[in-house]
Amino acid sequence: MLVSAISDHDRRTSIMLDCGFSVKEAERRLARLDMLPAEVAGIVVTHEHGDHIRGVFKFARRYGTPVWLSYGTYQAAQADSHGVDIHFCRDDEVFSIGELQVHPYTVPHDAREPLQYCISSSGCKLGVLTDVGHKTDRIVSALSGCDALVLEWNHDAEMLSNSSYPYSLKMRIGGPHGHLSNAVAAEILREVDKSKLKLVIAAHLSQQNNKPELVERLMADVLEGAMIEIGIACQHQGFGWKEVR
Repeated sequence: MLVSAISDHDRRTSIMLDCGFSVKEAERRLARLDMLPAEVAGIVVTHEHGDHIRGVFKFARRYGTPVWLSYGTYQAAQADSHGVDIHFCRDDEVFSIGELQVHPYTVPHDAREPLQYCISSSGCKLGVLTDVGHKTDRIVSALSGCDALVLEWNHDAEMLSNSSYPYSLKMRIGGPHGHLSNAVAAEILREVDKSKLKLVIAAHLSQQNNKPELVERLMADVLEGAMIEIGIACQHQGFGWKEVR
């Protein structure tokens, strides 16, 4: 995911959150957004699973892009990090990349030291939550007061239970350190402070165990007709630029 901010002096900062693609695919997706790879000011990593970190170090080496990640994530992935400008971050220690302030927060997931992030600039706040097993007070607190949210709605519990996945995979995905079910995602959205919220994007939907129309209906039910834009991130194309002021 790409996040950009433009300051009052027309200074633009763009950062990439994770990069689970090949460098070629990352370049293609950036081009679709009219961006050059060299314009990415930094890559912020959530955890070491391949669908989030596969292309991070390769991209960073090719374009000299600095990378921020937890020390635990680094320990799990350091074999591929040679020649990369590495910066460590940790829960609740805000750091800046250009015009953006990045606020890491801890989440329950089956990784070494996973973090998710809120990103702010000029009074606007974006909250991101993917790859997390269950709701915590820390999550609700971190995501409260956001202007925009990217929130995981990974699976419908019944569809996952009835799927052809091996039992062990079902237990991992649906377990307390796996991925968010629709019901728990709806609970998080219901509990966060939405007083400033203008946009919610549902992300990380399982192609086998979820349906976009089901998620859209649940989101609409939680938001109860509020003037909040909702959308679904496509696994193959993501989503285009969204402007929040």
